[in-house]
Amino acid sequence: MGKNWAAMGRAWTAAVLALGVSACAAHGTAYPPPVVRGGLVGVEVYDRAEGTTLPVHTKDGRRYIVGTPGHEYALRLRNRTAARVLVVTSVDGVNVISGDTASPKQSGYVLAPWSSVEILGWRKSLERTAAFYFTEHRNSYAARTGRPHDVGVIGVAVFREKARPIARRDYELRRGEAATHDEAQAPGASSPFESSADAAPPAAAARERSEMARPHDHGPRRLGKLGTGHGRNEASHVSVVTFERASESPAETIAIRYDRRENLAAMGVLPWHAPHLTRREPEPFPGLRFTPDPYR
Repeated sequence: MGKNWAAMGRAWTAAVLALGVSACAAHGTAYPPPVVRGGLVGVEVYDRAEGTTLPVHTKDGRRYIVGTPGHEYALRLRNRTAARVLVVTSVDGVNVISGDTASPKQSGYVLAPWSSVEILGWRKSLERTAAFYFTEHRNSYAARTGRPHDVGVIGVAVFREKARPIARRDYELRRGEAATHDEAQAPGASSPFESSADAAPPAAAARERSEMARPHDHGPRRLGKLGTGHGRNEASHVSVVTFERASESPAETIAIRYDRRENLAAMGVLPWHAPHLTRREPEPFPGLRFTPDPYR
């Protein structure tokens, strides 16, 4: 009898542990990751107004983040390899360095091995950028420059560096040549990533009102699409270096789409919660239930 009770105790413990594992797994899926981890580069979108990294939601193989109108944001790119890489970056179909309609063949930022860069905005010079901020589609930089069709997406094309002969590299090091080239923008020599230490303190971008669904609505409404504006001018120092690509095509491409919460809910990317229908007193363990009696 004692052995049977001991066996039952072990079975109950195992069941509880299994339930705990399942609960953790389900709990994990409720919190989308804040970073897209590619094979070469990791990408984060950082809300500068909230001081948080935006969670990345996935639907039908595409990645989405929720943007808040008026909030400034930054792109954080981290090199996950032991070699230099070039990251050609676009916002709303526009190259963030040159302002040209984006193409992988254009200039980008060079990341040293295992280093990162924080891209604060549209590059205006080697010393300044115009801050990224979420805004209405019609006010986006792309729309205001006659390119409204690709608003709402962030793109990163990653290139490996072509291996150089050791003899030539040693020769250049001995000569102490300061290599310059207009193909790739890179962080300054004093730091392995783009510096924003002497930038002006973040200030709220132009305040914008977002139309909210009326209280009697019973489902999500599509509101105006978001874009990225050309914001305040701030310090962000970089220098120019040489980078020879190992291939004409990117080794990796990452795309992150963004829009306001209401639109992503209407698209099915986010669950729709109508506050006027779901308001109730909060409970610490809302999922704690036991088997009910059968219906008659």
